[in-house]
Amino acid sequence: MKPTIQAKGADYWTKRISEQEMPALCSTVRNLETLAKDDVSSLALLGRSVMHDNALTSRILRVANSAIYNKGISQISTVSRAAVVLGFDSIRNICITAKLLTSLLENNHLSKGVYERLLKLMAQSFQAAMLARMMMNDRGDALREEVFIASLLYRIGESAFWCMGGEFTDSLDRKLTTATDKTEQHCIIRAELGTSFLQLTQGIARSWGLGEVLLKSLSQPDERMPEIRCIFIADKLSEALTLSEVNPKELQKYLTQAAELLDVSVEEMTNRVIHCSENTHKLAIAYGAKAIVAYLPDPARIIQSDEELEDSVLVRQADLSYQLGKLRQLTQYAVVKTEFNQIMQTALEGILTGVGVDRCGVLLLSPSRKLLQPRVMMGEDSQALKQAFVIELNDPQSVFSQCIDQKRSIWVNAPSSSDCKVQLDDALVEKLSAFGFLIAPLTVGSKVLGLFYADRHSSGRHFEQQDNESFTHFCQLANVCFTVSMS
Repeated sequence: MKPTIQAKGADYWTKRISEQEMPALCSTVRNLETLAKDDVSSLALLGRSVMHDNALTSRILRVANSAIYNKGISQISTVSRAAVVLGFDSIRNICITAKLLTSLLENNHLSKGVYERLLKLMAQSFQAAMLARMMMNDRGDALREEVFIASLLYRIGESAFWCMGGEFTDSLDRKLTTATDKTEQHCIIRAELGTSFLQLTQGIARSWGLGEVLLKSLSQPDERMPEIRCIFIADKLSEALTLSEVNPKELQKYLTQAAELLDVSVEEMTNRVIHCSENTHKLAIAYGAKAIVAYLPDPARIIQSDEELEDSVLVRQADLSYQLGKLRQLTQYAVVKTEFNQIMQTALEGILTGVGVDRCGVLLLSPSRKLLQPRVMMGEDSQALKQAFVIELNDPQSVFSQCIDQKRSIWVNAPSSSDCKVQLDDALVEKLSAFGFLIAPLTVGSKVLGLFYADRHSSGRHFEQQDNESFTHFCQLANVCFTVSMS
């Protein structure tokens, strides 16, 4: 006797999906995860486990011989040979991916609305997996493949639910379609299922033994481990790319975070994403998943979105979780001696993205201590600011001289306003920001070496007290790190 729909909750849906809706996929994934722990006989067992499935074997060999995986010139003709050439981790993940795509996409009983929702979701997950794999290219094969499969399965609970079909999924699809925003959608899902899709994914991940990387990425998305951060950013970036209308600012936000994680420019990251998107199209066809190709991001749209962004202003909102991550990094630097430039880079990244400023930088005092000269500038118009930002310290009453002499941070709010307590030269205000700026001393021990600077000039926003406190916190902690570094 079938359980009723009223038996809601993550445990109920996990059991139903595993035992009734997708038992073949569940069994395959569990077997492959078990094989991964058997170093001695895993290759032979892998070959035998898929030998009876001709369609699966055909897909595996097509993917193994694709340009993305097979860098040689010889054709691979058996699964066992593929495992030897590509490595067990790669071939296991190809098996899981092929089986997943087959199980989810070959559902002829689904209504048009639900099937389209499933296709979009699978396209997003497949693109996220490829982005995560690309972002971990400089890591070991095992970790790179683990990140790939974790990203692919990051929304397995939601995908598995929709592939069940029936009146219940059709009804939920209609309700979500008429919802006004994501918050309302989440409320509807929780009311109907008795759980969230995230909790359902966690339940399936535990039940199927999908590995610690996936479980940690689901339960601790703010974790600063590169692989966990990579999975989170890849999922968000893929979501931004696969929307019916790409939001340039949202896309830029996650491109920037990805670029910071890989320590490359946003332009370089954009080029890598475009190239990765092209490879994703090719690999989806190799997997026989042509149905999702139409829902994968078009590289031309990424370029177009990038061009649209040039005519718009990026507004970085304060990101408290990002702040916390960078503050944790600086705290570690205060314990373990770290190179000066690394401390400076981490602090400025925290200020730029965490505090949410348009541009920020470090200015160092000249040997004569009569000039402040830019060392590093980040954010919008940072190069223009770097060229303009040479400040003479002739006037002891200037805000910059006071910051250095009194060794304290200063919040200059609306310098062009008559209410501003700090009077600045009009030419200097024009160079910096009429909307105010923040400065704080950069010190090693008791000696001031220069200043931290931040403003919101491009977006035309003023700072609030919380922004000033967060900026000061970063500068003070960085100074502790500088002192440890130089000791």
